Formats: sequence, C-alpha cells, structure tokens
Amino acid sequence: MLDDAPSAHSQSTTPIAQIDPVPRVSIQAFCESPEAAAVIQAAIGDRRMNKAHVKQNMGGAAAAVEAYRNSPTPNVIVIEATSDRDLLVSQLDELSEYCDAGTKVVIVGKVNDIVLYRQLIARGVSEYLVLPFSVVDFVSAVSQLFKTPGAKPLGRVIAVIGAKGGVGASTVAHNVAWHFATELGADTIIADLDLGFGTAGLDFNQDPPQGVAEAVFAPDRVDATLVDRLLSKCGDNLHLLAAPAMLDRLYDFGEVAFDSLIDAMRASTPWIVLDVPHGWTAWTRRTLVAADEVIVVAEPDLANLRNAKNIVDNIRTARPHDHPPRLILNNVGVPKRPEIPVADFAKTIEMEPTAVLAHDAKLFGSAANNGQMIAEIEPKGKTAETFGVISGLIAGRGEVKKQKRGLFDQFLPKLSKKA
Repeated sequence: MLDDAPSAHSQSTTPIAQIDPVPRVSIQAFCESPEAAAVIQAAIGDRRMNKAHVKQNMGGAAAAVEAYRNSPTPNVIVIEATSDRDLLVSQLDELSEYCDAGTKVVIVGKVNDIVLYRQLIARGVSEYLVLPFSVVDFVSAVSQLFKTPGAKPLGRVIAVIGAKGGVGASTVAHNVAWHFATELGADTIIADLDLGFGTAGLDFNQDPPQGVAEAVFAPDRVDATLVDRLLSKCGDNLHLLAAPAMLDRLYDFGEVAFDSLIDAMRASTPWIVLDVPHGWTAWTRRTLVAADEVIVVAEPDLANLRNAKNIVDNIRTARPHDHPPRLILNNVGVPKRPEIPVADFAKTIEMEPTAVLAHDAKLFGSAANNGQMIAEIEPKGKTAETFGVISGLIAGRGEVKKQKRGLFDQFLPKLSKKA
C-alpha cells in the first residue's frame, strides 16, 4: 500500500532555498487539532505548493478510512493521529485495504515515539511529522516525498524587475547573471522575458535567430532538449535565452505561459536569472511569486518609491515564508537632480537596500554600447565589485560576503549625504 520508508522530521531547519516545488499531485489532509489544520491550511498558499491540489479535512484517521472506502485515494494522505498507538496502527491497517498502489501517507503526531516510528516504517508510511512544526517544515516534507534519489537539485530562479521602466533592471539582471557564471563558475541562463523590447541580446552582443518566443508560443513542446537548442552561448558557463525584440506579433500571455519554460530551465541549469519587464500582469506576478529570489530595482524618486513599495508589499504578502524581495537602488547621485535620500527610501519601504549603485553615465553607457558587462569595462571598479557582492549574497557564498562586507559601508553614507 504505502511503499516509502519515513524519516523522523521535527522542527526542521531546512533552508527555504533548498525546497523544490511540489509537483502536480493531489493531497488530502485529515486533522484532529486546530493547530495542525492551521499549518496545513497556510501551506496551501505557499508558492512551492502552487501546482498541488490540496484539501484539508477534519476527523483524523477514522475520517480518512471512511473517505476512501468507496473512493480512489490521492497521491498523498496526511493524517493527524493524537489517539493511542494501537488504535492508530489498527486504523492504518484498515486504510491499507483501500489505498491505491503508490499512495504516500504522512502521519502527524505529538510524541516522538520510537516504537510507533518502527511500526510506521513496517507499514510503509512515508513520513512522520512531530508537532509543533512550521509551514516550511510541512512543505519541505511533502517536497521530499517526490525527490528522486540521486537526481540533480533543481536550479534557483532569480527574478529581476524594475519599479519603473528604464531604471536599469535589465542591466542589473545581466550583470548579476554574468557574475554567477564568471566569478562563481556556475552554469547560468539569462532569460529575457521582455519579448517586444528586450535588450539582453544587445547587452551581450548577440543576435541569435531563436529564443524565448519559440518556447513560449509552443509550451507543449518545451523540454530540456528544446531549451538547449534555443540557448545562445555567451561564455564558458553563461547562456542567453534572448527575446526577439520585434513587434511583428502581439505578446499577450496567459498566467501560466512561462511555467513550462522555467521548469525546463530549472531542471537543467543551477542558476536562472529572469529579466522581467516592468508591468503588472497575471504572468509577471506569477513569475515573481514563484521565483526563489526577487530583486526590485529602483531609482531614488517619488514614483519609484511608490511603485517599489507596492511591488515589495505585494510580493511579501504572497510569499510569507520566503526571503523578502531585495531592493537595489540604481543611478544614485545624478548631479543637480533632486533625489530621495537612501535612508528615507529605505525607511518608507521598510527594508535596507541590498546595494546602491552610483550614477556613472560613462561606465554604464560604454558597457551598453559595447555589448559588455561592467566588470569587462572596469574590472576593479566599485560598481563591478558591487555586482560581485550581490551575486555572492544571493548565492549564499559566505566567503564572498565576508570579503566584501565593508564595501557598502564605504559609500552608502556618502550617497545618502549627497542625496
């Protein structure tokens, strides 16, 4: 009936970034306590459970047995068991008579009982969770049920969006991706999702004949082989999925239009940086919410402040169990331009910027016109160093963070005073 052995799991400290999305499966939970029901209900809204169909019921093991006497079982059954050990074992034995082959069962209990644990193993229960546990613990446990032993970990998705058009979000996305590939030596894809006006091809001095459009307009054909064929090589570890940047058709997409493409990239590549166009549609919001990290790029003026706060607040609310979006202030310190001080900007949004990029029209203009990254133009400059810090922080490279720790301290106060 239940063919996977469990692992004890109580108050896990699994990093959020390591939790793979739960596949398109059906999950039914049978709770006895409001505590467990609240956690599972909250988990239904977690971004990693987006594809799963989850239903939460009350009644525990007895209700589960009754529910499946004459109905097929889902992919996963979650049962809270607060009754005595013998009764639970008896109920599981009865449930096994109705379970379909391959159904996984997760038991939720309040006692870390080794005797019960062994009995559950003998009956093929997949997981045993001990209360109290968090939403992240629950999602992680369900995710692990569908992880193939020996399979490569899924890649991490970094979505970058501007608070306004023209604030340099694409520049940030492309340079961060370049540092992932060049400084950290990680296989990286930069995917330009601005199909009408994307600049990734220009920024990397590439003019590939195919790219994002071929995948998005034929989602049923998307797999790792197709994605590999559409990629343009920009370096040893960096590949580009370019936008057509043409207006020969309309680019109106449904909410899930990019799902299969992003899934295919994650299955084959450790790092995927999405250059998301400024806008607020069903698919852009879905892309941001589903990403492992979100970067919001803004300039220090009032419209950027309003838009950045709206985006950050919306994403925070949709991703309560994730790292909040990262804020990067760009083009700070333009001569004679009135600007909102960095400290005031940060206070209003209620977060410190991950980085502040100073105005340098010559440097950024040269990089754009030459189809090069900042570090290729001025490898030892502060701006290139800042992009290295950003990529290191996102990648969780402690040594990078330690080496660069004083960097922002050197120029943040100066920029704040200048503003």
